[in-house]
Amino acid sequence: MPAERGRFIVFEGIDGAGKTTQIGLLADYLKSRGRTVFRTAEPTDLPTGKLLREALSGRTARTACELAALFTADRVSHNAEPGNGIAAHLAAGEDVICDRYYYSTLAYQGSETDLSPEESMARITRGRTSLEIFETTDRLARVREQFRRVFASLPGENVQIVNAAGSIEQIQSRIREIVDATVAG
Repeated sequence: MPAERGRFIVFEGIDGAGKTTQIGLLADYLKSRGRTVFRTAEPTDLPTGKLLREALSGRTARTACELAALFTADRVSHNAEPGNGIAAHLAAGEDVICDRYYYSTLAYQGSETDLSPEESMARITRGRTSLEIFETTDRLARVREQFRRVFASLPGENVQIVNAAGSIEQIQSRIREIVDATVAG
């Protein structure tokens, strides 16, 4: 009998919304329920992802078209890489939790966990000495609104918006309720 296909869970939202923290907690939760979990993110650590990170940091200037092409190329590699791509992990029955996916491309290139841009900036700047090119309050506000438009335009997708205000534990509780009700069966 073939192995059960893994579940694909994506966390989206503006920077500072707590995606990375919540992904780690959800991965631990799913593992405690006997699931095998693979955590991943976009941009990736693949060559195209490294080019993207250089551009996002401001170290290398890229046009909007170059950024869109790099994001697309990175996603193709992320999905199809033999042995370590998303498709391979899902086919092996592993749950894949991804920090950002094509929704981010649509939101950022077209300009969610839900968090005000002001609170997002407060979280982003805590303990950091530099920001990425998208990390300004005005830009985050525009991207937040674009995420809302993207999600509204995809009626066939199973998109759940989580209020990312509150303690880490409160946010994780909201996420677990959604996962238990929709994918953790």
